[in-house]
Amino acid sequence: MGHSSVIGMDEIVAEFIRRTILKIPVAEIGKILRIWNFIPESQLKTINLKQCKENVSQDVVELCKKKRASMKEAAILDIIYHQTCQIKKIWTVYKMTKAPGEEVDLSDMEEFKDSFKKVLQRALKNVHISFRDSEDTAVWIRIAWGTPYMKPNQYKTTYMVYHSQTPFVFISHCRIKKYIPELWQALMTAGNYHKIQQMELRSLYLDSLKAIVFKQYNQDFQTYCLTSLEEENSEVEIVDPRIIHENMKEKERIQRVTRETFGDYVQPRIEFAQYKLETKFKTDPKNGILAEREEPFRCLVKFSSPHLLEALKSLAPAGIADAPLSSLLTCIPHKAMNYFTIREK
Repeated sequence: MGHSSVIGMDEIVAEFIRRTILKIPVAEIGKILRIWNFIPESQLKTINLKQCKENVSQDVVELCKKKRASMKEAAILDIIYHQTCQIKKIWTVYKMTKAPGEEVDLSDMEEFKDSFKKVLQRALKNVHISFRDSEDTAVWIRIAWGTPYMKPNQYKTTYMVYHSQTPFVFISHCRIKKYIPELWQALMTAGNYHKIQQMELRSLYLDSLKAIVFKQYNQDFQTYCLTSLEEENSEVEIVDPRIIHENMKEKERIQRVTRETFGDYVQPRIEFAQYKLETKFKTDPKNGILAEREEPFRCLVKFSSPHLLEALKSLAPAGIADAPLSSLLTCIPHKAMNYFTIREK
């Protein structure tokens, strides 16, 4: 009986590794396997990465079977995949706060990990927790959730990125929300915080979220399709007659205002901003069918772009909008928000 359960576990791990390899872009497979460092380099060289991905995944699984890979190693491979291919999930930013008068906690990351794991495993029986340190003093946490009667489901996971000595945590949730209170408790206990609150800031681009909350907009971080955006902008500049006929003084003013608003650096990458409007209808109280309406008007406006802040930055120089743009649009990185609710003052 014991022997068959071991075989079953091996099959579960093998299938998980196979599926993970199938998710990785072909160009990244070799790199990710080397970072994982579970299969020796001499054996990695035997894998033909030019064959179809299904065959590559089978070859990797066979090598992992020889080394008796466990779910512990498979989970680390999954974390490395998500660290390398970050734009697969929506990340939400949360901010933790200390109790009034409490000093900054100087405990190290190993203490944080131990405490986090103990608190969560004490609260929930079937939960699988994995950690991996990253180069920027952060720890990646992967949690596979089970139920009181079922083992952790390795395909229903939550990913978290926590930077020590900062109040921010970046979380990509799975669809299981019922264990959120236990997750918050583990985070706050491990980090010695009093409260955790969701910020109105989320994106596919983890590096951009970090740049915003740590106020590092002028530093290099992962960007995509920038060249094509610049080419698009230069095309607009040639074609748009409003640009061609602009006088030089106005053009210089627009460039100065744009530089003052956005700076000279590449903007953090946010792909949408949402504005929820809840205001009362303004009208002459004696006239109009809506004059006596007490209920506020509600509407939702959403701006979307592959690179929203760079797109906004290009509007005035392209002659599409006046400079300066509305502060509701330009305040996104400074306020660390891309979800807004506009109410009566």
